[in-house]
Amino acid sequence: MTSSFWLILLTVLAYGLVHSLLASLTIKTKAAQLIGPSVDRWYRLVFNFIAVVTFLPILLMPLLLSDKQIYAIPIPWVILSLMLQALAVIALLVGLRQTGITSFLGLRQAFVAEGSTPHPMVVDGLYHYVRHPLYTAGLTFIWLSPVMTWNLLALIIGLTIYILIAIPFEERKLVREFGKTYTDYRLKTPMLIPGLIILHPEHKA
Repeated sequence: MTSSFWLILLTVLAYGLVHSLLASLTIKTKAAQLIGPSVDRWYRLVFNFIAVVTFLPILLMPLLLSDKQIYAIPIPWVILSLMLQALAVIALLVGLRQTGITSFLGLRQAFVAEGSTPHPMVVDGLYHYVRHPLYTAGLTFIWLSPVMTWNLLALIIGLTIYILIAIPFEERKLVREFGKTYTDYRLKTPMLIPGLIILHPEHKA
């Protein structure tokens, strides 16, 4: 294990902390108090822009810092790995299409006139099998990397921890937005792994 492993891991976790804080309802509410109600329209677009710009240097760290290879998946198994990664990319694109790419990016919120029909809650397609297919696809893609190094492993572990911590916060906002419709959906639909349902604490006996 290299020293850069811990540097990358801590950097990703710090990024995740800041990213989660900016995504929280508390920060968004404070921004609305300072700037005004128009912040609701632009917040997601600006948030995504900041997220991408600040994450680009982190993506470069595994390439620029000293590193060591852990393993490389041999033939023919690497072909299977690449095929599954391709399926993960397709699933990611399908999931984005279902929820609306413009809404995901924040473009719809910014440029669609206020008072228009809100984006409905999606429960069919990939969302019939898991509540967060975009995360499922993303995690599948990164963990099936055909070549693994210590730096890449640190990045993957950091992103995985961030996603697992971020999901409960994201679901709080979804419950607030969709109410009982989402809580009922959460009861019968797995979070990330099809067929695996873990009850939310508030629904346990």
